[in-house]
Amino acid sequence: MLNRAEIAALIPHAGRMCLLDQVLRWTPDEGVCESRSHLAADHPLRRDGQLSALHLIEYAAQAAAVHGALTASADAPRHAGLLAAVRSVELAVTRLDDLPDGLHLHVWRIAANPQGRIYRFEARVGEWLIGSGSLVIIVER
Repeated sequence: MLNRAEIAALIPHAGRMCLLDQVLRWTPDEGVCESRSHLAADHPLRRDGQLSALHLIEYAAQAAAVHGALTASADAPRHAGLLAAVRSVELAVTRLDDLPDGLHLHVWRIAANPQGRIYRFEARVGEWLIGSGSLVIIVER
């Protein structure tokens, strides 16, 4: 498990924009993260006191970034990734700020090469699937 400070050391998101609280587990092909930041009144992505479910994409992108950093070769140089495309997103909620509990974000690496990665993601609150989709990440060189 990794805590918020350890996550922040791995990804470029700083301060309150580091949205993940914990990495619960990871393997070479998947990762599971948890967050309660969507419940914070001072969440940096809230507008008019609400946090849109569209921001699940940012949560998933950060989970993919952490997974990429955790599974990178220790002797390979680290390169930033850019979210290039989002596909097949399905949302079962409209807002995140009124959910009853923490978010669990599960990412699966579908493909990877030196130029980028493709991840599938699911976001859940308990057993309730609240969002899913896929992310295409281009690796900056």
